[in-house]
Amino acid sequence: MRTFLRRLTSFDDDFDFRRVWRVGTTISVIVFLISGAGLLVRGLNLGLDFEGGTAWDVPTADLSVEEVRDVLRPEGQQGAKIQVIGRGDNRTVRVQSDAEDVETQNAVSEALAEAAGIDVVDISVSTVGPSWGEHLTDKAVRALIWFFIAVSLYIAWRLEWKMAVGALASVVHDLVICVGFYALFGIEVTPATVIAFLTILGYSLYDTIVVFDRMQDNAATVGATGKVTYSSIASLSLNQVLMRSLNATISSLLPVVAMLVVGSAIMGAVALQEFALALTVGIAVGAFSSILIAPPVTVWLKEREPRWAQVRARVSARGEVIPAAATAGPVPSAAAEVDADRPATPKRTVAPGPAPSGRPIPPRPRKKGKRR
Repeated sequence: MRTFLRRLTSFDDDFDFRRVWRVGTTISVIVFLISGAGLLVRGLNLGLDFEGGTAWDVPTADLSVEEVRDVLRPEGQQGAKIQVIGRGDNRTVRVQSDAEDVETQNAVSEALAEAAGIDVVDISVSTVGPSWGEHLTDKAVRALIWFFIAVSLYIAWRLEWKMAVGALASVVHDLVICVGFYALFGIEVTPATVIAFLTILGYSLYDTIVVFDRMQDNAATVGATGKVTYSSIASLSLNQVLMRSLNATISSLLPVVAMLVVGSAIMGAVALQEFALALTVGIAVGAFSSILIAPPVTVWLKEREPRWAQVRARVSARGEVIPAAATAGPVPSAAAEVDADRPATPKRTVAPGPAPSGRPIPPRPRKKGKRR
């Protein structure tokens, strides 16, 4: 581990990512399938703004979830979602139900106020109609679709369409895993969560475009020799930008984790918790996909082009690179493969002169010239 970290921070550009791609892709596929299964089986725990209904915020310091459930049972709302927010004097019990008629809302408010020992006016009641929830859901889906279209067009125009496919694969990977995480653990999805999802997709695309830009530059310079495979160019590019991506990820995670800990555990701010949790999961998954998902997908597409397929066949025939499908032995690093194709610089040799005799060398006489 210490050797890996030393190589990672020394900028030697000799870590072969082709070894890691297969393992990373396997792990990613397993997590992707688990997240997708959780999303299909359990579904999302949509908040009030998406499903519609009524929410009651009851300020109370000692009313438990079981007691609230007993209060709601006579009103026919025993299936309502109950959540405790904050601590001490800032403790609030939030009850969410699909009740829409005014009579039921007033009856629940009076029952909760009597159980908590407060006035009815101290309970905050929020009502969202089902049409508004459907409208908000449609807006979120449309924003996501337009996001995918805009990103695809920009990357295809700025780089190339194969890199756009790799970037979209990375984005879909991040989105499904993050949404599946919320489905598996039953975490409520709110508008703040949707905003956080769109934000983490931007983080993931930033790292991916940085890697792709370096891959394109190296393909135009190192790849112009026709002696280096595209997978080696991608591995070399990742070595060159890896520390930059890791530094950006760590510097982004630190304030988000601090916001999650302080906002959720200490202050009990639900809005901060919903936003920071999605950002924490998304930034970590996005850093993973920008290194182990987007580049190998692009390499898989690029090495099916006639030019790169010929280069790979020629290099493999020379025995300098073992194909990825038959990695039975050690694979040379990308930097070593690139260095092997560089012409060797001839060393300058100095002809041996006469051995020194040990006597001092007299100074050369100066020529006398006419004074002007």
